[in-house]
Amino acid sequence: MSHDHFTLPYEGGLIEKDLPKGVLHSYEKVWTHIYDDAFPASEALADVIVDAIKSTEGRLFRLGLTTGRTPLPLYNELARRHAAGEVSFRNVEVVSIDEYYPTDPDGLKSRNHQLHEALLDKVDILEENIHIPDGRVPRSEITEYNVRFDKIARGLDMLVVGIGELGQVGFNEAGSQAKDRTRVVRLSHNSRKRQASNFKYDMSATPAMAITMGLSTMFSAKKIVLMAWGEDKAAAVKTIAEGEPTTACPASLLQNHDNISFYVDQNAASQLTRIVAPWLIGPCDWTRKLVRSAVVWLCQTVGKPILKLTEKDYLDNALDELLEKFGPYDKINIDVFNDLQHTITGWPGGKPAADDSTRPVPARPYPKTVLIFSPHPDDDVISMGGTFIRLASQGHNVHVAYETSGNVAVHDDVVLQHMDAAFQLGFADKFDEVKALVDSKVPGEPEPRKLLEIKGAIRRSEARGAVRSFGLNDNTNAHFLNLPFYESGGIKKKPRTQADVDIIKDLLNDLKPHMIFMAGDLADPHGTHRVCTEAALEAVEQLREEGCPWIAETHIWLYRGAWMEWELGRVDMAVPLSPDEVIKKRHAIFRHLSQKDIVPFPGEDPREFWQRAEDRTQNTARLYDALGMAEYQAIEVFLKLC
Repeated sequence: MSHDHFTLPYEGGLIEKDLPKGVLHSYEKVWTHIYDDAFPASEALADVIVDAIKSTEGRLFRLGLTTGRTPLPLYNELARRHAAGEVSFRNVEVVSIDEYYPTDPDGLKSRNHQLHEALLDKVDILEENIHIPDGRVPRSEITEYNVRFDKIARGLDMLVVGIGELGQVGFNEAGSQAKDRTRVVRLSHNSRKRQASNFKYDMSATPAMAITMGLSTMFSAKKIVLMAWGEDKAAAVKTIAEGEPTTACPASLLQNHDNISFYVDQNAASQLTRIVAPWLIGPCDWTRKLVRSAVVWLCQTVGKPILKLTEKDYLDNALDELLEKFGPYDKINIDVFNDLQHTITGWPGGKPAADDSTRPVPARPYPKTVLIFSPHPDDDVISMGGTFIRLASQGHNVHVAYETSGNVAVHDDVVLQHMDAAFQLGFADKFDEVKALVDSKVPGEPEPRKLLEIKGAIRRSEARGAVRSFGLNDNTNAHFLNLPFYESGGIKKKPRTQADVDIIKDLLNDLKPHMIFMAGDLADPHGTHRVCTEAALEAVEQLREEGCPWIAETHIWLYRGAWMEWELGRVDMAVPLSPDEVIKKRHAIFRHLSQKDIVPFPGEDPREFWQRAEDRTQNTARLYDALGMAEYQAIEVFLKLC
C-alpha cells in the first residue's frame, strides 16, 4: 500500500549532499542516522547486522537484543531476510538485555516469549546460543545468578537496543549509574504504568521488579546501536545525541563509547539541531516554510517579535545565508509576518463571498461538506473542537467518522455504573450478568466480546452527545466505522488490512467531502492514531487511482492530539477561539464521561483531556502573540497535506 508508512511533507532543510560527515554530525556526540520512518531505518540497520554476522563466519557472532515495540520493524526485516535465504543465524549467539522478575519464561507477556515470537522462532538460531535472563531463579540465588549472566553478557560484538521516552535503556531507569552491572531492579510506579500496557493496564498484574543488563555491561560491547521511532522519543534523542551525560537520561551515559550510533526516524529526530536549526550547520534548501521556521526560531532565540528583528540579529545567529538569498532583513520580516498572519482565519471552511486570495481556505463552494476523522470517539472534540464548532455554526455540512470503537478505554466501574443506572430507571436488571463478565476477565488476555460491546456502546453514546451539543444530527452526521484492526479485545491490535480501507472508501464515496480533517500524530509507528491516518490516506489514494472525479477537489488537513502541537513554521491554518468557544469545547469534551477522572491508562500526564487541550491551544495563542500577532484566547492549528 502506498501509505503504509506515513511521513510529513518535505518543507526544506539542510542540504546534506557533499557535506562532510564531521560537519553533518558536528552537534552530535552520538552520530545519528535519520530516516523517513522506522521501516527504511530498520532495513539499513538490518544491512549492518547481516554484514556483521557474515563477517564473523567461523566463530559465534555475539548479538545483544531487546524487546518492546521499537525493535519490531527490525526483527520483521531480519526474519524476512532469513526466510529469503539471505542470512543464517546458526553462528549467532543472542543475549537479551532484560526480563521481568519473577516471571514464567513461557508466559505470554515475558520478555523471553516476546523475543522468541518476534524473531528467534523465525530464524535458525541454535537453542544453546540463546541467553535470556531467567525470571524463575529463587530470590536466595538471584545475586549469584546475575553475576554469572553478566559474565555471559560482557564483550558482545554488537548491542542493538531501543530507548524509552525518558532515555531508559533496558530497565535502567533514571538514577542508574555508569558502573551498574546485571542486577535486579525495582520498577518505579511510572515505569510500571508504562509496562502495564503489556498487562491490559492492570497494575496488580504488572511485575514490580525486573532483571536488567547494566550500563557498564552494555558499555563493554564492541559496538552499540540505539534506536528510536516517533516524536514522543524526540526529547530523549536530543539529550542522548547532543546533551550532557546525565543519570536522569540513562542512555546518555553511553555517549563516550568508542563505537556507538543512533538510528531514528524523522519524528524522533525532530528536536536535533540539524532539523530545528539546520542553518547552524550548513547550506539549506530555503523553502517558504523553512524561511518562516528560521524567523520564528530567531524571534524565540532573541526574545523579539518579528517586526523588531534587526540585521544584527540575523548575522549573530548564523542566518547570513537567508539574508543573502531573501534580504534585506526588513523585507524578510514583513514577508514572514504577512505569511504567518495569513494563516489566521475565523472561517475554517472559507468565508462566503469574500476575497480569498490570502486566506488558507477558498470561499467556494459554500457550504462545504466536511468530514472529520476521529481515531477514538473523543479525538474530534479534544483536538479540534473549536474549529468543529466554527464549521457547524457557519453552515457547513459537517460529518464525523469515529474510526475505532475505543472500547478498551472504558473502565469496568463505568460499565457497572451504567448497568445500575439502567436498573434504577426500570429498564432491565443486567448488573449481575455484566458483573460476571467483568469478573471473568483474565489479566493480559482479550476482554470478553460482550463486555467490549457494552463499552463500545458507552463510547458511542458519549460521542453522539458531543455531536448534538454542536447542533448536528447525531443519526445522520456521526458515523461509527469500527475498523476491524482495532477489535482485538486488547491493547495490541491486529494488522491493518484492505477491509479497514474499504470501510473508509465507502464513506468517502457516499459523502464526497470537500475538506477532510484527520489526525497527524506520529508518535508510535503502530499506534491507533497513526494506523487510522494511514488507512484514511490509503483510501483517498485508491479513490484517486480509481478515477473518482470529486477527489481532485478534496483537501486534507491534519490536526494534532492533546499532547503535542504543530510547530508554527509548519502551520497552514490557525483558527482563533473566543472564550465562549473554549468553554463550549470543554463542555463537549465533558460529554465523554468514561474518559474523565478514571480513564484506565491516562499516561504520566496528570491533567485531564480538557486541561491538556486548553493548555495546548492557549500556548499556541501566546506564541502567535509573542511574534507580534493579535492576542487571542486560544488557537487551533492545522497542516494542509494536499
